[in-house]
Amino acid sequence: MTQRNFTRASAADVARNFGKYKELAQRGPVEVTSHGRDSVVLLSAEEFARLKAFDDRQALYSHELPAELFEALKTACPPESTRVFDPEVNPR
Repeated sequence: MTQRNFTRASAADVARNFGKYKELAQRGPVEVTSHGRDSVVLLSAEEFARLKAFDDRQALYSHELPAELFEALKTACPPESTRVFDPEVNPR
């Protein structure tokens, strides 16, 4: 079993004691729960920036794609197993 190395608190407790949890978030993640379920995580700005540096995703319009990728997408065939989702894309 993995050891959790972060603080866990209810949203109500965080609201009542925000300063305390803000300080704790400077040292490690603070997992906030709502109605007993995971809701959000408070992170220091430094940790957020560190994690964000790993995110190199981009949203592009089709006309911005490299030609070879655009052609590959135009000719791609989805696997047969995805037919179960056809009614969601083309409702009758």
